[in-house]
Amino acid sequence: MDLADLLEVKEKELAARKPTCIRCCMAAGCLSSNGQAVKDALDQAVKAAGLESQVEVRGVGCMRLCCEGPLVAVDPPGILYQKVSPESAPAIVAALPDGVAPIARGDLNHPFFTRQLSIVLENSGLIDPERIESYIAADGYLGLHEVLMELEAKQVVDLMVQSGLRGRGGAGYPTGLKWATVAKTQAAKKYVVCNADEGDPGAFMDRSVLESDPHRVLEGMAIAAYAVGADQGYIYVRAEYPLAISRLQAAIRQAKHLGILGSGVFESSFSFSVDIRIGAGAFVCGEETALMASVEGKRGSPRPRPPFPAESGLWGCPTLINNVETYANVPAIARKGAEWFAAIGTEKSKGTKVFALAGKINRTGLIEVPMGTTLRAIVEEMGGGAPEGNQVKAVQTGGPSGGCIPASELDTPVDYESLLRLGSIMGSGGMIVMDQSTNMVDVARFFMEFCMDESCGKCVPCRAGTVQMYRLLTKLLGRKATARDLAQLEELCDLVKSTSLCGLGQTSPNPVLSTLRFFRREYEDLLQPEPPTARRPEAPAPTPAAPSTPAA
Repeated sequence: MDLADLLEVKEKELAARKPTCIRCCMAAGCLSSNGQAVKDALDQAVKAAGLESQVEVRGVGCMRLCCEGPLVAVDPPGILYQKVSPESAPAIVAALPDGVAPIARGDLNHPFFTRQLSIVLENSGLIDPERIESYIAADGYLGLHEVLMELEAKQVVDLMVQSGLRGRGGAGYPTGLKWATVAKTQAAKKYVVCNADEGDPGAFMDRSVLESDPHRVLEGMAIAAYAVGADQGYIYVRAEYPLAISRLQAAIRQAKHLGILGSGVFESSFSFSVDIRIGAGAFVCGEETALMASVEGKRGSPRPRPPFPAESGLWGCPTLINNVETYANVPAIARKGAEWFAAIGTEKSKGTKVFALAGKINRTGLIEVPMGTTLRAIVEEMGGGAPEGNQVKAVQTGGPSGGCIPASELDTPVDYESLLRLGSIMGSGGMIVMDQSTNMVDVARFFMEFCMDESCGKCVPCRAGTVQMYRLLTKLLGRKATARDLAQLEELCDLVKSTSLCGLGQTSPNPVLSTLRFFRREYEDLLQPEPPTARRPEAPAPTPAAPSTPAA
């Protein structure tokens, strides 16, 4: 396939489009609410009305407002129906092309939609994730073609450096710098790995991207492979994501069939193949060295660094590891340029960030906002605040590795440095909202229990320290702890954070430390007074010795 073939596929797909499109969300959230039955009913209703030549019913990926699913959109005129049932399908079709069916509708002018800026999610909810032609019609793979035909590998690395893109998997390491390190390493074999082992409680960003736009991730990986000199890629995805896995498998087959993956990509000298590796759900395998061990068929446990994966990764070869969202940014940067991307966000945090908005909030779902957007704008404007008139108490970011940010800090901009100053991290993008009824000590114990269960046990500080912290938090909640126990908890946090082998242990104290910092009163209210120190009974005074009798 060359550029002419790619454009021909795009033109045919666009020419086959029908005047009206009914988009039906087929992501995991809506499917769990009977979304497949809704789509089937819409197909039947269109057929019964004799509108097959005028109306397309398209299954699409995540349409973001997950709390109101199943979601159905009609274009034109641009209507979003929510909580759609199969029985509503005839009414939706009867209202075509310009009418409105008597069904609950979503407000597309609400800040939940209007404050979003889509880069990673630009195709989500619009294209059919199971058809490569739908992706190509949205300018898919044009960035890869342009990179292969017009840029040298070093220029692609420079493009990423200039864009300011930082890794979206947690620590925010500069993507271009990581690519440059792998590219400079001399080796006969190199690998590119996509970390899709999303394990944070309440997080579903990567899953949604893979379900909604799998070709975007493949294109980003291919561009990365060309830049660093790799010819083999692996996507490490957890087994709990069967829909994401099946759509990835279909996308790989389709790309191979068109010559976009495999030997001689776009009839060039560049070859790139991608395989899927399915993880068993161990949270620690999100750590890159544990992930690589699992890909190699070994037990997924971390190893000391250095050497870093960029020098010695899979099977001892240089390996580039980025997460789903990082790769999903790459095609847009390739098409639109580094300056365009760098103009979005803040000085040190460029571009956008995808968040899974969950917890005690009115509007839960998937959002993508420019870096620097405040927590208040996300939680109160986009999310609609806490339900039932309650007040937002805290926002937890970064999953078990992150921290709890109090309502008094909601004007904090969401970027790497600002969250770090508050004792939290960006993480992969989970954002859990808590209201005034939430016990923050209980929250800390929940995350500590998660880290304790997920510890691989390789190093003592994490294996034993998380258990002891969990027991102290349980003792606090049982109102059996004293000030001495609280001091011991803080000492343990410092010990585990500074001596654990990998990121799981090093960051596991964060929820405890952040809640101690901002909600210390809740800990102190649970304390019991120190028991009085038992005093030893005084020894009886020694009996005076009898005076000696002088010898006769």
